[in-house]
Amino acid sequence: MAGTAASGTTVAEVMAELAELADPKIREVNERHGDDHGVNLGKLRALAKRLKTQQELACRLWETDDTAARLLALLICRPKAFDRDQLDGMVREARTPKVHDWLVNYVVKKNPNAEELRVAWTADPDPVVASAGWALTTERVAKKPEGLDLAGLLDVVEAEMKDAPDRLQWAMNHCLAQIGIEHPEFRSRAIGIGERLEVLKDYPTSPGCTSPFAPVWINEMVRRQQAG
Repeated sequence: MAGTAASGTTVAEVMAELAELADPKIREVNERHGDDHGVNLGKLRALAKRLKTQQELACRLWETDDTAARLLALLICRPKAFDRDQLDGMVREARTPKVHDWLVNYVVKKNPNAEELRVAWTADPDPVVASAGWALTTERVAKKPEGLDLAGLLDVVEAEMKDAPDRLQWAMNHCLAQIGIEHPEFRSRAIGIGERLEVLKDYPTSPGCTSPFAPVWINEMVRRQQAG
């Protein structure tokens, strides 16, 4: 854990600061969602802003296997500096949902190997790794759909989403909703799949938030687009 980064900040110093920021009440809330850390994310981002980009320190923080340290590492790393095998190993090591989400959204999406990893991960037998592939696919559905087989994606969702493990199911459902929101020609089919499978239909939704149930989600986002 010891060792000095290029700027003089040591892993031990950062770990000590993270320990000071940890709050048992925050940890208790996070643990309900599978995240084993107690650091307020605003404070974590403030620490990252102070440290600035430090790839070497980020790699050492990741190696600690500590969730808060890994989240910090993802904020101070250089996303394009990782090679394909490094990112593949990291997604398999990302044990908690928040680390997994930040890794995909803040690092992999900005890396030149993202498309190659998207294809490989989507077909991976590990459902958590596969969920990362689906998250990258959802990004493409929204921002760069050229070349994607949207009808084929809907076929897979229709056949596999109902019985998929939670994390993978959630990622597939997001992709289903995104196809329905962004691509009018597939909207009625996407809504129909959601209605038949009823995935997340009864998911508890806070007041003012949109349900993740795909038919409701699609219709609400389309309504907002048309109103805007």
